[in-house]
Amino acid sequence: MSDSSKNIVEFMLIYNQHKTKIYNYARKMLGDKMICEDIVQNVFIKFFENMYRIRNSERVDVWLFKTTRNEIYTIFRNKRTHVDQYGVSDADEIEIDSSVRIAEDFELKELNQFVMKELDKISIEQRDVFLLKEYSGFSYKEIAGMMNIDEDLVKSRLYKTR
Repeated sequence: MSDSSKNIVEFMLIYNQHKTKIYNYARKMLGDKMICEDIVQNVFIKFFENMYRIRNSERVDVWLFKTTRNEIYTIFRNKRTHVDQYGVSDADEIEIDSSVRIAEDFELKELNQFVMKELDKISIEQRDVFLLKEYSGFSYKEIAGMMNIDEDLVKSRLYKTR
């Protein structure tokens, strides 16, 4: 098997192992399916382009989540600019659902909106720690490594968020 074939196989294994976690993390932070799918695509394009360096320097999952976080921050910066310029945000849009379970979907959306509004009240750093711990299942040590902060600061941010 050639080196390029090995790289493609290795990439596909990593992609299949991490794509759902990356998507779920982005989804909890942003809520928008299409933007989250774009983020996953961008993260894995960057990973593929830099794969030869990443494998040797750090854990792949840490690199993927750092890159995802950076992509999310870019979206937040762009949203803030859009809201400041035009006075509108994606939260103002209402999604119409035509499924049979409209009442259940409505309740879930209300709950999700409430949680997202509460998460919007805290700093991005606290939100990151909360989502990485509660939704992605990373340890305090892993989160500290991803965010380049002390493990005690991770615990403190999580405590304040809860």
